[in-house]
Amino acid sequence: MTLEDINANLVDQDRGRWLDVLDPWEGKPIGLKLLMAGPDGDVQRKARIAMMDELSEASDAEGKVSFEQREKARINCLARAVVNFEVSEAFAAGLPFSHKAVLKLLGVAWIQAQADAFAGDRSNFKSEVV
Repeated sequence: MTLEDINANLVDQDRGRWLDVLDPWEGKPIGLKLLMAGPDGDVQRKARIAMMDELSEASDAEGKVSFEQREKARINCLARAVVNFEVSEAFAAGLPFSHKAVLKLLGVAWIQAQADAFAGDRSNFKSEVV
């Protein structure tokens, strides 16, 4: 592995990898696929910076941020790591891709958990050359 390979992987991580969301009871696809950016790319780096800005803006005079605001910022950060999605007609007919739509999907705790685990796992973002 060379530095060039590593840098190519960082760019590749921004293109994302597909997560096929599975139902938590039977492990079957639900008709939702999330295109997630990798943990080392620019997309997630910018998402973390935006989260820090959001937390800074939410802080009170003593620098404290409520749990609700921290959780909202964390979920916004995760949503920014979703660069696209595919939904089946049966799952969510006509749902267009947007940050708001992603937040709605991530409002389901087990969908959020799968997205979070996938987005943070570097093994999901290995390039062919790395």
